[in-house]
Amino acid sequence: MISLDGLNPEQREAAETVEGPVLILAGAGSGKTRTVTYRIAHMLQNLRIPGKQILAVSFTNKAAAEMKERVSHLVDSRTRKGITLSTFHSLGIRILREDIHHLGYNNLFTIYDQADQMSIVREGLKNYRSNKNYDRGIIMSKIGLLKNQGISAEEFPKSKYYDPENNYDGATEYVYHFYQEKLQFYNALDFDDILFMVVKLFKNFPEVAKKYSERFKYIMIDEYQDTNSLQFSLIQALTSTHQNICVVGDDDQAIYGFRGADISNILNFEKQYSNTKVIKLEQNYRSVFPILDLANNVIKESKGRKEKTMRTTQMEGPLPQLWAAGDSDHEAAIVTEEIIKLQSNSVMLSDIAILYRSNTQVPPFEDQLRISQVPYNIIGGQKFYEKKEIKDIIAYLTLIQNSRDELALRRVLNVPNRGIGSVTLNKNLTLAAEQKRHLYQVLCDEQDHEGIKSFIEIIKKYQRVFNEKPLLAAITDLVEELNYYDFIEKSYDQAKLAQRKKDDVKNFMLAADRFQDRYGEDATLKNFVERLLLADSQDNQAPGEGFKKNEVTLMTLHASKGLEYDYVFLIGMEEEILPHKKTIQDNTDIDEERRLCYVGVTRARKKLWMTYAKERKIYGKMAPRFKSRFVIELPHLYKELDRTNFGDMSEDEVKDFKKSFFGNLMDSLKE
Repeated sequence: MISLDGLNPEQREAAETVEGPVLILAGAGSGKTRTVTYRIAHMLQNLRIPGKQILAVSFTNKAAAEMKERVSHLVDSRTRKGITLSTFHSLGIRILREDIHHLGYNNLFTIYDQADQMSIVREGLKNYRSNKNYDRGIIMSKIGLLKNQGISAEEFPKSKYYDPENNYDGATEYVYHFYQEKLQFYNALDFDDILFMVVKLFKNFPEVAKKYSERFKYIMIDEYQDTNSLQFSLIQALTSTHQNICVVGDDDQAIYGFRGADISNILNFEKQYSNTKVIKLEQNYRSVFPILDLANNVIKESKGRKEKTMRTTQMEGPLPQLWAAGDSDHEAAIVTEEIIKLQSNSVMLSDIAILYRSNTQVPPFEDQLRISQVPYNIIGGQKFYEKKEIKDIIAYLTLIQNSRDELALRRVLNVPNRGIGSVTLNKNLTLAAEQKRHLYQVLCDEQDHEGIKSFIEIIKKYQRVFNEKPLLAAITDLVEELNYYDFIEKSYDQAKLAQRKKDDVKNFMLAADRFQDRYGEDATLKNFVERLLLADSQDNQAPGEGFKKNEVTLMTLHASKGLEYDYVFLIGMEEEILPHKKTIQDNTDIDEERRLCYVGVTRARKKLWMTYAKERKIYGKMAPRFKSRFVIELPHLYKELDRTNFGDMSEDEVKDFKKSFFGNLMDSLKE
């Protein structure tokens, strides 16, 4: 039996309530993951519910992996056998691999990334034959929005999102049709297609939806406040034969409205599912009382929220501080100075975070941290799997697995160089179009071009090799066969840069090695490529690197959700930054900006600093700035210091600061 004695009363009630609809309102730092994993363990071990009947869905690979790890520590492998713990998109892929044939696709489809998507949109706009130059990004974004609202290319002109007077909507209508036809021809989906196609499948074939609803008799959805209308439709289909649905979330942390997330899903859950049991987790295990008190008072001004007040037993702790800085450079300097002071007091840099509303706030902080030789890491830089060399290897793997993938083929046809130029490629593309065949099929018939013949031989050879050898061995052989390391050395003049690129490929091998260790016989090429293409925004560092190096973390408030740090600097607490200028100008609902502020405050465990500048350079001119309304409302809950006149620093501290800051700056300029 699994003991639930370690849970608090509300957590225990949530873990023990298994039948019927359940809404768990889990406030920031309330032990949500612990509660959910004990609930799963209780169902498996104590109630003897078969694992194959349980489905738990989260939004990120990181969250799903953490859930799996925690459950594995509580329940042995035999008891948890068959359980599905995944992201929405991994679940969607699993369903489509089994049943996408109903929609006219082959189950060996490829998932296209953003660069691949843009290639098709570019081609579609060429065919549109308009004199106007359209922004591909805007059109791609609109198509993504439509898919996430469940609107097909055929339905778009009749929807509320279509404006016949808008030239972009006319272009988007044409490109959307062209884009979907191309995807189906290539037997490919884009990321937004995954759930779009599942919902379409369930809608057009109710018997398929019924099959999965009967398969998954107990369903849990994490971060429910972040679900959109498409995910809501998916959840409704999965619960069509029962009402055993448990959703976990916090409406106070609903910050993804700009991505299509619909907060009404969590606010109206009790209307959608009658006889819902609502359980509030209000005990905070993260932050000291002064930080939590500030957070509670920030969020209580939000309209239309589920009432709850977070509490803590950690009553002692310093008041949050609000610092007034002179300008953005001064703001960066005083924050860096404080970080150096923390470091000298044996604080690990990995326990410190700088959070901001917009990436435009970062450059002064990067400059000052670099000048002061403080190691830092910016979350949200170039993703490992978006690096050129990694995309080359992935394209080869994709093509070996799905030879119909024309974009992957075109990416690597002449990588490394085989003397296959654009003239040769265009000739074969024209031939493929005339014969209504796939480009790969046409290239297979090529007898005169040695480069093409050798390329096709490699692809055919490794279609066999990946069936005969383990994943890592096959990838290693492929990289060696391509002489890819030599290709890298010839591509970069700087030896250090070339070595870094080769190290990236080696880190990719480590990812394949770990995937093989984890999944054993299921570590197939198809499953590996699928996992790579589903890498999410939190899969940012290279595989093999530890997530926590001893460096300060810089990230946006949106990226910080779900994370926590001992010491947090929440910078730019100003009107037109937080809340954002666009929200103020458009006179839209300010509550999402307030929730974003709440998320930032509740990332801090021990101490919180907030900063604002008295002036900033805007369009090349210095302009006065003003404190955010979110802090103006609550002056008694924090200590305000005017750091432009060095606030309450002693004379010696002022001297040390000036010496450190300006000395480092001058040294940097000399270099």
